[in-house]
Amino acid sequence: MAPLEFHRAVEELDVWSASSHGFSFVISYASTTGPGFHGQPGYLASWRPLRLGSLAIKITGSPFETFASAEKACNAILEDLKELH
Repeated sequence: MAPLEFHRAVEELDVWSASSHGFSFVISYASTTGPGFHGQPGYLASWRPLRLGSLAIKITGSPFETFASAEKACNAILEDLKELH
């Protein structure tokens, strides 16, 4: 199976999104200062079902030190979710 393909979702912020098999994944970058999201520095990854009204679920290990680590975690969660359906 092809890995998720993340695309920048918000021009002015560090937010990327991807979807596959009825699930949406988002990776955002947070820092303690500067523009954008504030919080513990790193890449926060989350997922949710695509149906309306679903809440996002933070992926264990977030925030990640690198985008690649967050992306890898998202792909692992997708594999787990596909096995459940």
